Amino acid sequence: MGNRIYNILFHTHTVSGIVISVALYVIFFTGSFSFFRDEIANWQRGHQTTEQDAIVGSMDEYLNDISKDHNLYGRDVEISHYFNERRVNVSLGASKDSLAAEDEKARTFFYLDTEDKTTGTYVESYHLGEFLYRLHFLDQIPYPYGRYLSGLVAFFFLFAIITGILVHWDKIVSNFYVFRPWAKLKTIWTDAHTALGVIGFPFQFVYAVTGAFFLLKGILVAPLVMGLYDGDQNKLYEDLEYNHPVYAYQHEKLDQTIAIDPLIAETKEDWPDFRLKEAHIFNYGDANMHVAISGYLGYSSKLNGLGHRIYKIADGSIVEEKVPMTNNSYLDGVKNMMFRLHFGDYAGYGLRVISFILGLVSCFVILSGVMIWLVARNKKNIPEKRRKFNYQVANIYMAICLSLYPVTALQFIIVQFAEQVNRPFLYRTYFPIWLAASLFFIFKKNIGFTNKWTLISGSVLALLIPIANGISSGNWMWVAYADGLKQVLLIDVLWIVLGLVTLWVAFFKLKSGKTEAASISKT
Repeated sequence: MGNRIYNILFHTHTVSGIVISVALYVIFFTGSFSFFRDEIANWQRGHQTTEQDAIVGSMDEYLNDISKDHNLYGRDVEISHYFNERRVNVSLGASKDSLAAEDEKARTFFYLDTEDKTTGTYVESYHLGEFLYRLHFLDQIPYPYGRYLSGLVAFFFLFAIITGILVHWDKIVSNFYVFRPWAKLKTIWTDAHTALGVIGFPFQFVYAVTGAFFLLKGILVAPLVMGLYDGDQNKLYEDLEYNHPVYAYQHEKLDQTIAIDPLIAETKEDWPDFRLKEAHIFNYGDANMHVAISGYLGYSSKLNGLGHRIYKIADGSIVEEKVPMTNNSYLDGVKNMMFRLHFGDYAGYGLRVISFILGLVSCFVILSGVMIWLVARNKKNIPEKRRKFNYQVANIYMAICLSLYPVTALQFIIVQFAEQVNRPFLYRTYFPIWLAASLFFIFKKNIGFTNKWTLISGSVLALLIPIANGISSGNWMWVAYADGLKQVLLIDVLWIVLGLVTLWVAFFKLKSGKTEAASISKT
């Protein structure tokens, strides 16, 4: 590789990495916890799901529960389950009955708890797992700007990791085995950045590609809609198989008992290991009522085993089906694999734990890159004013990023003692505490101090989380184990391990703030 090409790649890698570092750190840190979004929700509520990734219980019973508060006649009703919680999503379309009341002519969405039958809106049902999941693609920023911003961060991160690999390509094998803990500061950061960057490259590449795909597809699809579909977005969605078919409403009541469960049982009998994800009912109670049963085969049976079957209720006939064992298209494979690769949910807890660790390793790679940038610009030939500016930039970056750890751990404790946890509550607590912690460390102006005390405070809070959970809910770890609350136990164990590891790092592996202050100029 020539010097000119090397310098271009090196500067592209450096600039792209520094510009996106804070947002990228937030995405990876909260994204690591998002692998356990559902477990966090169940930990917070003291729940345990009986079956993973599927609707359990009686669909007819759920419809009966919903009909107590909502007139379903003439409406499209969708009951779906996309997260491993006790609650299912219920979406009611506008009634097509001309005699329906005004409130029945509006769409309605809520959650239904499949055990205690309580309902709640999205805002009311918002939990800490959902908050962290949304934060990992900056969804708290008004739509669609937060998602586009995180998509652009993922896109530029793709540039950063590719240019990083190319820059180190000639010595990628030899440098991978090199770590010099007694060398100068820049060498330590460089060794760690290179080795961990190479280890995490496949993981980071997958998440850069899939993240950019999910969050920038709105921008990418717009020219396609205008060019090939003459602005008809619905036609595109039909070709991508996102839209449901349409069945005419006949304004004639169905003169038989509505029973969905036997149809689901028949489908499961025909397709062994079929997991029900969604039941979509067209024209509830009308003579032309249909029901679409959608789901997938277990990942141990087939990774891309998507399928659905549509029944006409009047005569029980099958009007359409996609057999998951044989009828999957290339489109199904692409759509499903993008989700599966990004969520890492196709190989059980083992893969998610590995993904969690690699996500935190990626956070370290990001911060080590910032420190390399800082130390490389702390040279005597650089004016003192610029050196102080560089230090302050790195100081702000590190304060914002590193304070996420203790703030997140503290939030886990807070939600256990709060009377009501919803979206406004999480916004009012998490962000102000994060702001206060960031400002404290920024004004301290000591990166070594920030590094050490965010780890120590985060570790102590992490170790207190299982205690807070036990005091608040009575689900002590031994109780959770005895009662089969595996998801509750998993979160407690995860925080204990994380707390012990970071506490060990803080006391035995970090240089003191004074040592660092002697190595790096600061204001």
